[in-house]
Amino acid sequence: MDRIIQLLINAAALYAAVFVVPNLDFDFGPEGAWWKFLLVAFIFGLVNTFLKPILRILTLPITFMTLGLFLLVLNALLLMLVGAISADLSLGLTVGDFLAALLGSIVISVVGFVLSMVVGTSRIAGRVV
Repeated sequence: MDRIIQLLINAAALYAAVFVVPNLDFDFGPEGAWWKFLLVAFIFGLVNTFLKPILRILTLPITFMTLGLFLLVLNALLLMLVGAISADLSLGLTVGDFLAALLGSIVISVVGFVLSMVVGTSRIAGRVV
C-alpha cells in the first residue's frame, strides 16, 4: 500500500513541476492520457529507487566539495533521464533544457517532501510514523 501511495505522491509532485516550470511539459492529449502520466511517475520512482543511490555513492567526493549542492545537479540529470526514457517510449514528458530539469527537480523534491509529511509515508527506510 505504501508503494501505491508513494507512486501517487511522485505523480502529484511531477504534475506540480509540469504545471509550474516552463520547458517542462507533458502532452496529455485530447483523451487525457493519465495512465501515461502515472507510468512516467512509476519510471521516475524506479530511477530514483535503483539508480540514484548508486550515483550518490559514485559522486560522493564532488558532493562533499560542493557541500551537497551537487545533489541538485544529480536530481536534474535523473529528471532529464526520465524525460529521455519518456521520449523513447512516446509517453509525453519533455524536458526542454537543463535549467528546466533543475527547477523541476527542486519543485518535485519540495512537493514530494511536503506531501510525504502530510500523508505520513516515509521516504527514509526504517522510519516508523
